[in-house]
Amino acid sequence: MRPNFLIIGAPRSGTTALYEGLAQHPEIFMSPRKEPWFAGFTDDPGPWRGPRDAQPVRSWEEYESLFAGAEGAKAIGEASTLYLAAPPAPTRISESLPDVRLIAILRNPVDRAYSNFLEHVQEGREGELDFARALAAEPQRMRRRWAPSWAYAGLGFYAAQLARYFAEFPRERMLVLLYDDLKDRPGLYSTIFGFLGVDRTLVPSLPPRTNENSGIPKNRLLHAILTRPNPMRRAMRSVLSDGQRKSLRAWLLHHSLERPHLDPALRAALTKGFREDILRTEELLGRDLSHWLAEQD
Repeated sequence: MRPNFLIIGAPRSGTTALYEGLAQHPEIFMSPRKEPWFAGFTDDPGPWRGPRDAQPVRSWEEYESLFAGAEGAKAIGEASTLYLAAPPAPTRISESLPDVRLIAILRNPVDRAYSNFLEHVQEGREGELDFARALAAEPQRMRRRWAPSWAYAGLGFYAAQLARYFAEFPRERMLVLLYDDLKDRPGLYSTIFGFLGVDRTLVPSLPPRTNENSGIPKNRLLHAILTRPNPMRRAMRSVLSDGQRKSLRAWLLHHSLERPHLDPALRAALTKGFREDILRTEELLGRDLSHWLAEQD
């Protein structure tokens, strides 16, 4: 079995909630692994080398195995949020999945970049706790073959990314949404289900969207205990169930992080850097993105 639709990005733009929502539909099958990244990085020379980088699926056999059990589903999908920015992905997808439908969600690129940074900090993978310095390290990290998810700024230039897909696929087989659209859950899912050709009356049961569950650790030792393998975490396995451990860890993580506002001067500088791309994206989509250009926090 192969997918007939893909969620292609962008990272930190609500794609996990969308993946979970689509998985609840009885006519939709979602691959159990989110982010297989197969179509964008099959020919990558060697592994990604960033801290605890996951690796892409590299063979058709392994990729197709993700869809075992999809028989009978009208819509079969997977979510790989790095596809949008991966230059080879549009051509490879069109060649191997010629009738596929594509869903993208775009977020203000400054907010997306900062959220991506905070996620890596929260996971204990980002050693640089100053966002400006992490941005400055981005070119060197890419040269050292860290995964594309470390390209905090680079992943936010949507115009060129979309243009590659529009050159390969008819517009009617691409659904491009904005992060802001997630506020209208019933309307959003009705639109997506209609796009996928399944019953559009179902509304997934998902918790309300909350503020980012990521941030800067208040105590780095506690954060390391919560995010990295260690004897204390192994000991907890003998006294708590999987569900209890996950709930306790989530609660401790939530209360061990602070969520600082992005420095206004840095926000302004980043917004200026994205300005031309935002205007081109606006033209491509025919949607007003002026709120992305306003300084905010």
